[in-house]
Amino acid sequence: MASCADILRSEFPDLDGELFAYVTGILHGSGADFESVDELEEAVGELLREVSQDTKDDGAIREICQRLFNTLQLDEGQAQRCSQVLLDAPIQLSQITDGYGDTSADLLPGLLLKRGQTSSQAFGGFAEDALFFKLCSVSQMVNAKKLEKAEARLKAKQDKRLERDSLKSSGPVVLEEASASQASSKKETRMESSGKNKSYDVRIENFDVSFGERVLLTGADLNLAFGRRYGLVGRNGLGKTTLLKMIASQSLRIPSHISILHVEQEVAGDETPALQSVLECDTTRESLLREERDLTAKISSGRGEGTEGARLSEIYAKLEEIEADKAPARASVILAGLGFNTKMQQQTTKEFSGGWRMRLALARALFARPDLLLLDEPTNMLDVRAILWLESYLQTWQSTILVVSHDRNFLNAVATDIIHLHSQRLDMYRGDFENFMKIKEERLKNQQREYEAQQQYREHIQVFIDRFRYNANRASQVQSKLKLLEKLPVLKPVDKESEVIIRFPDGFEKFSPPILQLDEVGENGAGKSTMLKILMGELAPVRGIRHAHRNLKIGYFSQHHVDQLDLNISAVELLARKFPGKTEEEYRHQLGSYGISGELAVRPVASLSGGQKSRVAFAQMTMPCPNFYILDEPTNHLDMETIEALAKALNKFRGGVILVSHDERFIRLVCQELWVCENATVTRIEGGFDQYRDILKEQFRKEGFL
Repeated sequence: MASCADILRSEFPDLDGELFAYVTGILHGSGADFESVDELEEAVGELLREVSQDTKDDGAIREICQRLFNTLQLDEGQAQRCSQVLLDAPIQLSQITDGYGDTSADLLPGLLLKRGQTSSQAFGGFAEDALFFKLCSVSQMVNAKKLEKAEARLKAKQDKRLERDSLKSSGPVVLEEASASQASSKKETRMESSGKNKSYDVRIENFDVSFGERVLLTGADLNLAFGRRYGLVGRNGLGKTTLLKMIASQSLRIPSHISILHVEQEVAGDETPALQSVLECDTTRESLLREERDLTAKISSGRGEGTEGARLSEIYAKLEEIEADKAPARASVILAGLGFNTKMQQQTTKEFSGGWRMRLALARALFARPDLLLLDEPTNMLDVRAILWLESYLQTWQSTILVVSHDRNFLNAVATDIIHLHSQRLDMYRGDFENFMKIKEERLKNQQREYEAQQQYREHIQVFIDRFRYNANRASQVQSKLKLLEKLPVLKPVDKESEVIIRFPDGFEKFSPPILQLDEVGENGAGKSTMLKILMGELAPVRGIRHAHRNLKIGYFSQHHVDQLDLNISAVELLARKFPGKTEEEYRHQLGSYGISGELAVRPVASLSGGQKSRVAFAQMTMPCPNFYILDEPTNHLDMETIEALAKALNKFRGGVILVSHDERFIRLVCQELWVCENATVTRIEGGFDQYRDILKEQFRKEGFL
């Protein structure tokens, strides 16, 4: 079989000796550390593209890298044996350095570095140790910069491997922690300490946010005007949730008089009724009522001191001022809007599932009315009816809201401003989401036009400089042009976010109907989850029949699958355990189809964002190539670009799809029929989502919500 050197000589006959030595040095020096063709291509692919002088496209370069990777994998043992030769006699440092400059910089690929050892470490103690050399000639030496890059690349890969090995052996993954730093402002500090700052606007300037070693925001500014509703948008994994947590924990400076409430965790289950759990959020009201009960008891028992009557009068006046008597009705309206009927409002919190306890947490936050309300994907826990109610309720919100959401319709209904997190910064836009999209696109076009115009201007000046550079009569003009170039601001081309692409493997084959059929199925629970389980054959109907085609292969997705992923291993390892017998390249390709590529594929799943975990679950679900998908709330935690890509993938998929979703836009993009599951029945809505919206609004009007 051809060696790596043979492949390079064959594919790149014009490759000069120095570059040939450099590439072969990387391949043979780091071959054992390349865990995939992606890593090998990252190391040498760009260089090979340059030397090919456009004679080979990306596909051809990829194929060559694959051949090189296969050669290294198959011949690793031999490569290790041939990679070092002990010279017959020790070589003195003075003999090596003569004529070749700095030893540590010029001997690649001559110097063999043991795993985890740099060239500088290898030369430590040189006077007493023999050196190990690869069989190579002096003409194959490369320069210091290339040595440093090669060593750094090799060291990084070795460190990654050691880190993963240590994680495997140390049990559960210890998650990285988020941190924030902020430049101090003497003016703000003085105002805060003096108590003169009475504004409820939030101004956080010049701050950084990191998650472990990853920088999420740098030199960012966040200005929230009191009474406005801000939607925070951006790709998965960029730090939206982390930013909310930094604000809520006051790791970023917020004036102490501003109350903050972050809806993050579900309500703890105990004996407290749901309605009372909400009422308890008003601590002022609860304290006054408690004191009233104590004073009344003292007076009734004759244990009073004579001052109780006056204090009771004060308490009653305060209770009337805060409209304490209206609190139960207000709390009940909020709970009803979020789906709690009268009976459920009296149930204890421990009787509810996690999803309903999250609704309770949202109800408590709405009832408490903080100065700054932080919401992270609030629509994930709600059905369409509750989402429409929440949209209406938040439109009259009096204080400030900062909400992370992927639901375009929700943001269009609620947000007065959009904050775009990208490229480690925050950009502010006035208006709803649709307005943000229009303005952003126009900004990008203007930025690109300005950049291209400046480039043309620079080229025009440079032509003059190049033409008259050595003309003594034009020397002053050339100097003037050079200074002009130096003063021009540095404009950058548009940094467009990469397009998200999702591809569902097509396991479709034409079936004779019926493919999947339910007849006269009786109630076996109440709701869509029961229906899905019957469709998949996991639950037997009380009566009636379920018929499925013998070749039907169902792929099922739910958020529970995301919760059940093994967090201690990487996405690649997860697929390898679930579907053994394939190459790492195949697992990486599968994950790459859902945006989990590069180092994301080998990081512990625990360190991924919610949206990235969902993508891993998609990759796992589609690995067996199902021909029928049942998707239960697939858009939860996904960013908007991924939702759009998911819709396109489903529309291209030629098999069957049953989708459970509360995302109005996603439903409109994908679904051809709309079924509503409630009151233990399934009803087809002939007019689609528009008719369903009208039905819900009519219900709201009858119930007094609108």
